Amino acid sequence: MEQIQAIRGTRDILPDEVVYWQFLEKTAFDILSRACYQEIRTPVFEQTSLFERGIGEATDVVGKEMYTFMDRGDRTLTLRPEGTAGAVRAYIQNKLSAGGIQRLWYTGPMFRYERPQAGRQRQFHQIGLELLGVKAARADVEVIAIATDILKALGLQNLSLQLNSVGSGEDRQKYRDALVAYLIPYKDDLDQDSQDRLERNPLRILDSKDKKTQTIAENAPSILDYLGTESKAHFDQVCQLLTDLNIPYDLNPRLVRGLDYYTDTAFEIQSADLGAQATVCGGGRYDGLVSQLGGGEAPAIGWAMGMERLILLLKELQPLSLSSPDIYFVSRGQKAENKALVMAQNLRQMGYKVELDLTGSNFGKQFKRGDRTGAKICLVLGDSEVENNTIQLKYLETGKQETLSMDEINQRLQNL
Repeated sequence: MEQIQAIRGTRDILPDEVVYWQFLEKTAFDILSRACYQEIRTPVFEQTSLFERGIGEATDVVGKEMYTFMDRGDRTLTLRPEGTAGAVRAYIQNKLSAGGIQRLWYTGPMFRYERPQAGRQRQFHQIGLELLGVKAARADVEVIAIATDILKALGLQNLSLQLNSVGSGEDRQKYRDALVAYLIPYKDDLDQDSQDRLERNPLRILDSKDKKTQTIAENAPSILDYLGTESKAHFDQVCQLLTDLNIPYDLNPRLVRGLDYYTDTAFEIQSADLGAQATVCGGGRYDGLVSQLGGGEAPAIGWAMGMERLILLLKELQPLSLSSPDIYFVSRGQKAENKALVMAQNLRQMGYKVELDLTGSNFGKQFKRGDRTGAKICLVLGDSEVENNTIQLKYLETGKQETLSMDEINQRLQNL
């Protein structure tokens, strides 16, 4: 019979790697909690129209990468390709705006049909943050500072903050017209994807990975020259507040992000240790998205971190391993094995991390397995110990062993 394999673009995360995920999740949780952000959990699939309206039908995500299907009720549904649209839908549907400013975060799987490679899968995972209901530049800098704190706490190095403003919708349209006018004479020299984007989404040409297209784009107009008075003042304040917090940044007028909902501040945090896929965090302001999805006016800003890419960096920076048990419990004989199960469960309820050997093999083999776990002590129970109401305590590093009564064992473990 043919063996069933995981679907291409998905992968199993095994226990020796899960420790990195748990470390990442706990680090992010601690920092987000200190900043008073609350976790939100939204469905992994939504109505397709949510992403078409929110992300933009002209984007590559909607046009090429979404997992979309018809359910049994003839509704068109899509596995979420990103987290912001679902969070905003939940914000509107549950009338969260009535509670004032909302600081939300989420984590979970996202889905895009892309060519799988290191750090990029078709089912991938993100940690994301959304700050809704405030326009001030301080909000932009708060979310960037939190992202910076998380990455530093993880031990990441060689990071750079790439910063830009895409202005208001009006600013962006003026710049779009100027960019198209500049690019049209070079149309035949652009890569095929960029030629396709020239009419429907020309700003994406600026972050093309094609070297010839990049050379053409180097002399394109800068979006910073097309900012209106309000957008320019907002961006200047963002830059000043970052300076006040000693967060270095590089102005990058070619940074536009790939989704239509961005306005004003756009940013990415990149790692020089990741090669071509350098971005570990990306986000920006999306002041029109809430109203675009049927809610009232609510300015907002957010970001997302790709967890797979962060895990690649963590593995290089600080090797982690599965934690060792406090106690390895071996037993042999029917009475001893039954009693060991009861004792192990009681010890776990008392707060000890206990691994119970369930093989029933001879004591020598059980001791060898105990050594491999990294446990410091081993409890040994045979039928003779059960009859005498005693237990053996063995120190695995030295091999020293002593006999204790059942009344003594709990006190000895506490002393150890």
